Amino acid sequence: MRTEYDFSNSIKNPYTKKLKKQITIRIENETIDYFKTLAVETDIPYQKLINLFLRDCAKQRIKPSISWNS
Repeated sequence: MRTEYDFSNSIKNPYTKKLKKQITIRIENETIDYFKTLAVETDIPYQKLINLFLRDCAKQRIKPSISWNS
């Protein structure tokens, strides 16, 4: 191992914009079960399916319709 390295000709990582951020959210069991079933059908990991779905919603600027019943 060298004592010093020369990074003067290095380039910035082009993939940093595509990095994912790990978060913690609470999701109902039925929702997770749905995506896990879909994952088996599509052979895509369920977390990736959730990310793809949320990314598509964000891209299309889809907002949930929420109504509060009293």
